[in-house]
Amino acid sequence: MAKNQSKRLPPGKIEADENGFAALQTIGSYTPINPAYSLDAIRAAHAQLQDLRRAEAEAVAAAAAARGDALAQEWEFHNLMLGVKDQIIAQFGKDSDEVKALGLKRKSEYKPPTRKSIARGEAAWQRAPVIKD
Repeated sequence: MAKNQSKRLPPGKIEADENGFAALQTIGSYTPINPAYSLDAIRAAHAQLQDLRRAEAEAVAAAAAARGDALAQEWEFHNLMLGVKDQIIAQFGKDSDEVKALGLKRKSEYKPPTRKSIARGEAAWQRAPVIKD
Protein backbone atom coordinates (compact mmCIF):
# COMPACT_ATOMS: atom_id res chain seq x y z
CA MET A 1 0.00 0.00 0.00
CA ALA A 2 1.13 3.52 -0.75
CA LYS A 3 2.05 5.89 2.08
CA ASN A 4 0.24 9.02 0.91
CA GLN A 5 -3.06 8.16 -0.73
CA SER A 6 -4.29 11.77 -0.86
CA LYS A 7 -2.21 12.64 -3.97
CA ARG A 8 -3.07 11.75 -7.55
CA LEU A 9 -1.16 8.88 -9.11
CA PRO A 10 1.31 9.73 -11.85
CA PRO A 11 0.02 9.00 -15.37
CA GLY A 12 2.68 6.31 -15.86
CA LYS A 13 1.42 4.29 -12.89
CA ILE A 14 -2.19 4.62 -14.02
CA GLU A 15 -1.25 3.39 -17.49
CA ALA A 16 0.67 0.45 -15.98
CA ASP A 17 -2.37 -0.45 -13.86
CA GLU A 18 -4.64 -0.31 -16.93
CA ASN A 19 -2.24 -2.55 -18.87
CA GLY A 20 -2.07 -4.96 -15.94
CA PHE A 21 -5.87 -5.06 -15.71
CA ALA A 22 -6.11 -5.85 -19.43
CA ALA A 23 -3.57 -8.64 -19.04
CA LEU A 24 -5.34 -10.00 -15.93
CA GLN A 25 -8.54 -10.45 -17.88
CA THR A 26 -6.77 -12.79 -20.31
CA ILE A 27 -5.54 -15.09 -17.53
CA GLY A 28 -8.21 -17.78 -17.28
CA SER A 29 -6.75 -19.71 -14.35
CA TYR A 30 -6.53 -16.73 -11.96
CA THR A 31 -8.09 -17.77 -8.63
CA PRO A 32 -6.81 -15.74 -5.68
CA ILE A 33 -7.09 -16.99 -2.13
CA ASN A 34 -8.33 -13.63 -0.91
CA PRO A 35 -11.72 -12.86 -2.50
CA ALA A 36 -11.02 -9.12 -2.29
CA TYR A 37 -8.63 -9.61 -5.23
CA SER A 38 -10.97 -11.68 -7.35
CA LEU A 39 -11.51 -10.79 -10.99
CA ASP A 40 -15.11 -9.75 -10.29
CA ALA A 41 -13.97 -7.38 -7.49
CA ILE A 42 -11.29 -5.91 -9.76
CA ARG A 43 -13.81 -5.44 -12.59
CA ALA A 44 -16.25 -3.72 -10.24
CA ALA A 45 -13.52 -1.39 -8.95
CA HIS A 46 -12.42 -0.61 -12.52
CA ALA A 47 -16.00 0.16 -13.58
CA GLN A 48 -16.46 2.45 -10.58
CA LEU A 49 -13.15 4.18 -11.41
CA GLN A 50 -14.31 4.79 -14.99
CA ASP A 51 -17.63 6.20 -13.74
CA LEU A 52 -15.86 8.54 -11.31
CA ARG A 53 -13.39 9.69 -13.96
CA ARG A 54 -16.30 10.48 -16.27
CA ALA A 55 -18.09 12.39 -13.48
CA GLU A 56 -14.88 14.29 -12.72
CA ALA A 57 -14.45 15.26 -16.37
CA GLU A 58 -18.04 16.50 -16.51
CA ALA A 59 -17.55 18.51 -13.31
CA VAL A 60 -14.34 20.06 -14.66
CA ALA A 61 -16.12 21.02 -17.87
CA ALA A 62 -19.03 22.50 -15.89
CA ALA A 63 -16.60 24.45 -13.68
CA ALA A 64 -14.78 25.79 -16.74
CA ALA A 65 -18.08 26.88 -18.29
CA ALA A 66 -19.16 28.57 -15.04
CA ARG A 67 -15.78 30.29 -14.80
CA GLY A 68 -16.14 31.58 -18.36
CA ASP A 69 -19.63 32.91 -17.64
CA ALA A 70 -18.44 34.63 -14.46
CA LEU A 71 -15.47 36.13 -16.28
CA ALA A 72 -17.67 37.56 -19.02
CA GLN A 73 -20.05 39.02 -16.44
CA GLU A 74 -17.16 40.57 -14.48
CA TRP A 75 -15.96 42.38 -17.60
CA GLU A 76 -19.46 43.53 -18.51
CA PHE A 77 -19.95 44.95 -15.01
CA HIS A 78 -16.50 46.59 -15.05
CA ASN A 79 -17.17 48.26 -18.40
CA LEU A 80 -20.52 49.52 -17.13
CA MET A 81 -18.85 50.99 -14.03
CA LEU A 82 -16.28 52.77 -16.23
CA GLY A 83 -19.17 54.30 -18.14
CA VAL A 84 -20.86 55.30 -14.87
CA LYS A 85 -17.68 57.11 -13.78
CA ASP A 86 -17.60 59.00 -17.07
CA GLN A 87 -21.26 59.93 -16.65
CA ILE A 88 -20.71 61.16 -13.07
CA ILE A 89 -17.80 63.33 -14.22
CA ALA A 90 -19.89 64.71 -17.10
CA GLN A 91 -22.90 65.42 -14.89
CA PHE A 92 -21.28 66.71 -11.69
CA GLY A 93 -17.80 67.84 -12.78
CA LYS A 94 -14.26 66.65 -12.12
CA ASP A 95 -14.06 68.31 -8.69
CA SER A 96 -17.35 67.15 -7.16
CA ASP A 97 -18.07 65.10 -4.06
CA GLU A 98 -19.82 62.50 -6.23
CA VAL A 99 -16.53 61.81 -8.03
CA LYS A 100 -14.89 61.28 -4.64
CA ALA A 101 -17.73 58.95 -3.58
CA LEU A 102 -16.94 56.64 -6.52
CA GLY A 103 -13.35 56.31 -5.35
CA LEU A 104 -11.80 58.67 -7.89
CA LYS A 105 -9.55 61.62 -7.14
CA ARG A 106 -11.02 65.06 -7.51
CA LYS A 107 -9.22 67.47 -9.80
CA SER A 108 -8.19 69.63 -6.85
CA GLU A 109 -6.43 66.69 -5.15
CA TYR A 110 -3.76 66.41 -7.85
CA LYS A 111 -0.50 68.32 -7.41
CA PRO A 112 0.16 70.97 -10.00
CA PRO A 113 2.97 70.05 -12.40
CA THR A 114 6.39 71.53 -11.67
CA ARG A 115 9.27 72.13 -14.02
CA LYS A 116 12.78 71.02 -13.31
CA SER A 117 15.22 73.86 -13.73
CA ILE A 118 18.26 73.24 -15.92
CA ALA A 119 21.16 75.69 -16.18
CA ARG A 120 21.27 77.51 -19.49
CA GLY A 121 23.38 75.86 -22.15
CA GLU A 122 23.81 72.72 -20.11
CA ALA A 123 21.90 69.50 -20.78
CA ALA A 124 20.94 67.21 -17.94
CA TRP A 125 23.45 64.55 -18.98
CA GLN A 126 26.29 67.10 -19.02
CA ARG A 127 25.89 68.21 -15.42
CA ALA A 128 28.49 67.02 -12.96
CA PRO A 129 27.19 64.86 -10.12
CA VAL A 130 26.77 66.61 -6.79
CA ILE A 131 28.84 65.00 -4.05
CA LYS A 132 27.68 65.70 -0.52
CA ASP A 133 30.08 65.44 2.42
